[in-house]
Amino acid sequence: MKKYFLVLLMGMLSSSIFSQNKEFTNPILAGFYPDPSVCKVGDDYYLVNSTFAYFPGIPVFHSKDLVHWKLIGHVLDRPEQLNLDGAGVSRGLFAPTIRSHHGIFYVTCTLVDKGGNFVVTATNPAGPWSNPVWLTNVNGIDPSLVFDENGKSYLIYNSDAPENKPLYQGHRTIRMREFDCDSLKTKKEEIILVNGGVDITKKPVWIEGPHIFYKDGFYYLCAAEGGTSENHSQVIFRSTKVEGPYQPYEHNPILTQRDLDPHRKNPITSTGHADLTQAPNGEWWAVFLGCRPYDTTEALLYNTGRETFLAPVKWENAWPTINPGKTEVQYFYPSPAPESEPFTGKQYSGNFTLRDDFTSDTLDPDWMFLRTPRGKWYDLKKRNGFLALQVRPEDCAGASNPTFLGHRQQHLQGAASMAMEFDPTAENEKAGLLIFQNETHFYLLCKSIEGNKAVVQLYQSAREENSPQKIKLIASQKIPAADNNAKIILKIEAKRDRYAFAFGFQPHQWTILKDDVDGTFLSTRTAGGFVGCMYAMYATSLGKPSSNTAYIDWFEYQGNDEVYNK
Repeated sequence: MKKYFLVLLMGMLSSSIFSQNKEFTNPILAGFYPDPSVCKVGDDYYLVNSTFAYFPGIPVFHSKDLVHWKLIGHVLDRPEQLNLDGAGVSRGLFAPTIRSHHGIFYVTCTLVDKGGNFVVTATNPAGPWSNPVWLTNVNGIDPSLVFDENGKSYLIYNSDAPENKPLYQGHRTIRMREFDCDSLKTKKEEIILVNGGVDITKKPVWIEGPHIFYKDGFYYLCAAEGGTSENHSQVIFRSTKVEGPYQPYEHNPILTQRDLDPHRKNPITSTGHADLTQAPNGEWWAVFLGCRPYDTTEALLYNTGRETFLAPVKWENAWPTINPGKTEVQYFYPSPAPESEPFTGKQYSGNFTLRDDFTSDTLDPDWMFLRTPRGKWYDLKKRNGFLALQVRPEDCAGASNPTFLGHRQQHLQGAASMAMEFDPTAENEKAGLLIFQNETHFYLLCKSIEGNKAVVQLYQSAREENSPQKIKLIASQKIPAADNNAKIILKIEAKRDRYAFAFGFQPHQWTILKDDVDGTFLSTRTAGGFVGCMYAMYATSLGKPSSNTAYIDWFEYQGNDEVYNK
């Protein structure tokens, strides 16, 4: 297994310390990990997230305590399973759900613009998973399976307004069809469980992400409402029969942050798309998505995307409430399993440093490709201790699979750096480090040449609607002749709403190429879409043939958000 080296920075708290203090930090999966779904099997928990146009698709995490998670595989890790060719960054895979029944694991999901809704199965959640079985007669998104107390199975999902005649923008329904676990097909006619939302007279929008679970004689239908931005919320309905009718809770929503002061310190916003489960001690908890803005104006800007949070659930009068007794979702809660053993694995929460030295012959599963790779353009064996990246014509501003290996930006404050050996032979050959939100919103820090002189360059994406121009140069500096053949170190530092770009030839000896660069350009509100920023090792020849190779010696990621330094 490829090793990431974990280094604790001075003054930061590790996951093992949190366990000893019987406290954990939110988000439990920091960075772009949206739309969480969790499944409990015995003493084990499995969690999946949306990945949109990134490959491999749908990470599978395992935990014993709901707090510390280990990536054990991906649901869609073979090109034959997942065609992302031409997909926009925020298209692809939407909102998976993971469930287990009679020893079989099921993941249901939607591949938008391609095949629609599908189901895959496995006997081991680490994989391998089957090829998708397409649910061609299910019109909608966010499918979720439920296995009722009478031995039947059902698929529920978000769909159009009744008769496809919406009464207002955002009018949607939650529908259900019976499901055959043997043939993996739906059967019988679909029925509408929820029309519009909690109260259709108030024109509720975007009812979605439904899950049904059974407790003490009631079937509970839990769903998101209000859209996935600041008005996001979680609502609950219940019925004595799985097919309904479903009664909404009079105190809905059971989770939202939309009514809070946007100027509050360290806000957590956009909470919703929840899934509920029970902790080892039987208490109930919810995983859900949320966002951490770096800006406290009305705009509520963030670059890290939608992240996975965990909060307690309280039951009262046979109704649940998430985050009971508090208005704000907390960064710190008492652990749901305070007696769990200290965790020594890779961290996804709090402050941490990760380093990949490429000393294995397999790529760490946390690295993400942009769309489905159709050939192997990276090599861990070509040169011992280096990751070789082919310089290829594809670029990140297009809709293909470029030479791009991404690591999520998981903190508002932090940095990514990498050491590289690269000898460009033409001005169009560029290799380096991206901070990437989508095809039209990114910065590229790279080594190239200008007039046969080696340079470090900083580009900003610049594609306009009616212009073929994809990038514009915003800073450049010549590399001294004495350092031209040396290993170059590139660093991008996040400073909440700003970025700094630097280079050097010795560790910790930086030359600032450009500081105080606009980070709001990469925010979700500016760039649009549903993903978060990626730091990516990247190489391109900008549409022209090339036989060149960049060699990456190491990559390091550091996170240092002030909220965790308590």
